[in-house]
Amino acid sequence: MVAVLVLMYLYATRVIGPKVVPAGEPIITRSQSRWFFTGLVLLWIAVDWPLHDLAEDYLYSIHMIQHLMLTWVIPPMMLMAMPEWLARLVLGRGRTYEVFRLITRPLFAGLLYTALFALSHLPTIVDDSVRWSSVHFSVHLIIVLSALLMWNCVCGPLKELRSSLPVQCIYLFLLGVFPIIPGAWLTYSQDVVYKVYIHPWHSFWGLTPLGDQQIAGFIMRVIGGTYAGVIIIVLFFRWARELTENDDEDLRSRDRERIARFRAEHPDPLTSNERTGQPTPG
Repeated sequence: MVAVLVLMYLYATRVIGPKVVPAGEPIITRSQSRWFFTGLVLLWIAVDWPLHDLAEDYLYSIHMIQHLMLTWVIPPMMLMAMPEWLARLVLGRGRTYEVFRLITRPLFAGLLYTALFALSHLPTIVDDSVRWSSVHFSVHLIIVLSALLMWNCVCGPLKELRSSLPVQCIYLFLLGVFPIIPGAWLTYSQDVVYKVYIHPWHSFWGLTPLGDQQIAGFIMRVIGGTYAGVIIIVLFFRWARELTENDDEDLRSRDRERIARFRAEHPDPLTSNERTGQPTPG
């Protein structure tokens, strides 16, 4: 999977890009390249040994870290890595674009992601995903795709599909609040919710299945919420900076208008006499 992504990246930037990007414009920026390869490395870490094996066979807390990486870390990196020309080439301007525009609206994308996130933590789904690798891969694929849709209105490659900064802050706040409920359920439950993580040796790294489950709930509630909070703070200060810049530009514009109006109402005598050919007084 990682190799396919690398080949697709090279084909898009080395073969397709030079044909569709106007001369003089960058095919891909350094920032986009850094986001892509950083996201790719994190994806490899999340889905391969040892993290994958620990999550699937031993510790649900590692499973939770894996899910956070696949939904809150890697998808926004991949979206910020995609150049605008490539997104427009893939979506076009027809029905595909309109459908994508519909399903990436904050309300729909947020509800879809939240619903799939909740379903992926049902005991039956978790137990089956641990027992069957194909189910585990399918669950990961579904939550990654839903996360890509969810993040598109925040950092997608098409600017017209992004929400305003205040809407982004509210949107991420609501998405960050929801995991508190299942996280608290896992943290304060007195029984092991996911029976598949009860092993014959009863503990791993000194953790009992119940202790492992409580750590998973803590990761979902606190670490996930803190991560969302940091992003919200960054977006808020970006919004505040834009408001300040807009206010400064408005003040400069009003000052220019007042100066122009004053000069029109009070012409300079020297300039006026030179223009009319009359001698300057005094």
